[in-house]
Amino acid sequence: MTVYIALIRGINVGGKNKVPMAELREAYEQIGLTQVKTYIQSGNVVLASELSAEELRPQLEKAILDRFGIAAAVAVRTAAELDSVMARCPYDAQALQEKQTIQVAFLTEPLSAKALSVLEANKVDPDEYTLTDSEIYFLFRQSMLDSKLANSLQKIGKTMTMRNWNTVVKLADLGRTITG
Repeated sequence: MTVYIALIRGINVGGKNKVPMAELREAYEQIGLTQVKTYIQSGNVVLASELSAEELRPQLEKAILDRFGIAAAVAVRTAAELDSVMARCPYDAQALQEKQTIQVAFLTEPLSAKALSVLEANKVDPDEYTLTDSEIYFLFRQSMLDSKLANSLQKIGKTMTMRNWNTVVKLADLGRTITG
């Protein structure tokens, strides 16, 4: 068994695509997943499965579509990969000042050239980002509401889902509570 973290894009945001977490857990258990735990209402699930990530992702997406009628993309990382995401973060969470945040965008596929150009065109001091093969780390030094970079993210498409640093840390901790 492998411990996975599933990060669902666009559910329970702004009153749209409502998915009760108890029902989501049940839907995932019905497709044979074990030790299913959710964290807050924004589509964070920790679970165990014998499937590979490549096999698991379409099953998670299909379960959401079948149960809730929502076509939601799901980024899947193993617990070990999430620990690696945290270790690779180029920004120091301990050094954040008021209104500063670290956000991690988990990619479901590589960014297109168009998406990269949108990021670059909207990268304005003081905000910054670092791109890896499967994540984008953002450092917002002001409120995200006032950030040109943050506001441009909607133009990138549906290839990523973002989580704040505190959520990433909490999911990694939850992943460690599950036996694989």
